[in-house]
Order: sequence, then structure tokens, then C-alpha cells
Amino acid sequence: MKPVITILAVNTGSSSIKFSLYESGEREELLFSGSLTRIGLPDGRFSVTDAEGRYIDCVRVEVADHEAACRQVFSWIKAHGPGMPDAVGHRVVHGGPRHTAPEMVTPELLDSIAELVPYAPEHLPQALNAIRYAASGLPGVFQVACFDTAFHSTMPAIAKLCPIPEEFRREGVQRYGFHGLSYQYILNELKAQGDPLASKGRVILAHLGHGASMAAVLDGRSVETTMGFSPAGGLVMSTRTGDLDPGVALFLLQQGHLDAAGLRDMVNKKSGLLGVSGLSDDMRDLLEAEADNPQAHLAVELFCYSARKHIGALVAALGGLDMIVFTGGIGLHSPEIRERICSGLEFLGVRLDEQKNMNRHGIISTDESQVVVRVMETNEEVMIVRETRSVLEVG
Repeated sequence: MKPVITILAVNTGSSSIKFSLYESGEREELLFSGSLTRIGLPDGRFSVTDAEGRYIDCVRVEVADHEAACRQVFSWIKAHGPGMPDAVGHRVVHGGPRHTAPEMVTPELLDSIAELVPYAPEHLPQALNAIRYAASGLPGVFQVACFDTAFHSTMPAIAKLCPIPEEFRREGVQRYGFHGLSYQYILNELKAQGDPLASKGRVILAHLGHGASMAAVLDGRSVETTMGFSPAGGLVMSTRTGDLDPGVALFLLQQGHLDAAGLRDMVNKKSGLLGVSGLSDDMRDLLEAEADNPQAHLAVELFCYSARKHIGALVAALGGLDMIVFTGGIGLHSPEIRERICSGLEFLGVRLDEQKNMNRHGIISTDESQVVVRVMETNEEVMIVRETRSVLEVG
């Protein structure tokens, strides 16, 4: 029997912090989970729920920056938790070329992650803040960095290659891929359910949420993905462009429409569903509005078209297709988007069952479908807990 230990999973975003406390033994038992959202804005929200989803705390907050947000989160955990956790695991979006597995946090690792900030300036500074604040707020607690890019380290060299001069490739400019913690969790769940395709099959995992990507998994290993050097590439997303002709960026810079900071802001925060619709970055709002709003309809159609197009490319990389798994907020909760993405994939043997597709879980394809289509809920925090425990046991 594994000894039961408590592990705090911390998931920092560009304007939010999510956290969950688990008891980890033979399985993971959630004690509470929470989030602090809209950091730096006047209408932030701090909420915590128990394992059954009942609110323990829920207040409006105004925190100026991530340091203040960390102070709020960790002070609440110290005041209301069952004591000091045995370990803290952090989602770190980018591991660069050097970090391809979870690692114990050391001063040397922090220095290495700090060198990677230019790779993911929207995410890495916040993760570093959380790690440093946890070190001071929870002194002596074992910490682990769990890298979102690590899952895709199995991609073949040709799939990682950026077609630019070698002098820049030597600086670590390559395709990495993201949402790795989500994808690893889904694969683990498929294996736990006894699905043979998780270990021996051609599978596309589609994490569709505010950030959206897909991964091509061959016999349990990532061989291709839609995001590349940064989380801004690939599919059209809520506020990110997805793949964009470099000539567009050059045009906007050369014509003086944007500087580097303005371009980064546009690519990450003002484009995608929001940029096309001019209305909202939330798919639920757009689906509700599209009947009367042509731009909302256009944004939804572009999202689904982009997803279908990338599925086609991933099928080519896999040499065929056995299963698609939808996850993430949109993938889990929007049967209409799942149906619209799969409509047009009949040539691959994809057939959805209309009634099954209305459900949030399980197989939603027909019995006659040559490709199994599933809907599964992901859990990045549980994956952080598992990776943290694995490092703790080795260390």
C-alpha cells in the first residue's frame, strides 16, 4: 500500500491561478479546489469548492498582479488547509529543449526556467512567481515542476523542425507542442479503462477550450501536434490567432500598425473567436448569438473548419485513424461543436450517433463507425499530482 500524502497542484495562467489539494495514495482523493481569476482587473473572483463542488469560499477580489494573487491563494491554503502539504506540483507551460520530464525544483532549475521566459512570456513569469512564493509561504515543502511540453518530446525530429537557419534553431527554436498534461491524463484513463487503442492505435486527442490544440498519438506516443514553438499556433482559439502567415505579422510591423508588444497582444489576446466575431471569446455566447449575428456565425464556422483541417493533417501524419477523443471545455460541453467538426469527416469513416453525442461522456460514434469517437473529461491537476508523487518517490 502506498502511504497517503497531501499534494497541492498549482496551475498558473496568464491571468488566473487554479489550485487543488489532493490526498494521494492508491488513488487521488480531492480535498478542495479553487481559482483566482481576472488578475489585474477590477472584477476578479476567488472561489474554493469541496470535493462535492460545494462552495467553501467565494468572494469578489481585486488583485493588482500575480504576486498579490499568490499571496491571496497561499495565505488561504495555510489558513484553511489541513496543514502543510507534503509537496507542491506546478504546471510549467514550456520546458524548452532541456526539460522533458517532471523535475524537483532547485535553484538551478529556476534559473533554467527563467532563461526560457522569452519562449512563453505570457505564462512562464507567472509560474516562476508561484514557485517562488510557495517556497517562501510553505517553507521546506518539496516542489516539482511539471512541463506541459514534455509529452511531445517523443515527436520525431522532422516534426519538431522549424524551416529556419540553423543559427536560430541552435537557440532552441523548434516545435514543442502543449497541453501535454491533459493528453497524458486522457491516455492514462484510456489505459485504465482497458482501451487497446491507447497503447496500440492511431488516435487524435482534441483539447478544445480557451486554448485549443490537437495531438496525433501513435501507439501511445505523441508524433505530431497542432501547437508549435508557442501556444499561439495551430487551431483558431478563443483569443489567439492559431496558425498565421508570417507575412501578416511582417506587414503589420513594417506598416507601423503594431510594434512587437502590440503584435504579441494581438496574436494572444485580441484575435481568434473574439477577433472574428467582435463580440465574445466564449463559444457559448457565439452559439447563442450566431442566428442573428453573421460575425458570430463566421467565428464558429472558422473554428470548426480549422479543427477539421488540422484533423486531416494529423491523420496524414498517423497514416490513418482509429479514434478521436474530445476534451477541454468546448470539447466536453458542446455537442453542437463536436457534430460540426465531425461533419465532413465521413470520408475517414467517422459517424456520430446523434443521441449519444448529447452526452458528456463515453463513446459518441455509431456502432458502424470505422473511427471511435469519445468524449472524456480531462484533469490536469490530477496529472500534476501523479507526476509530483513520482518525482517525490524517486527523490
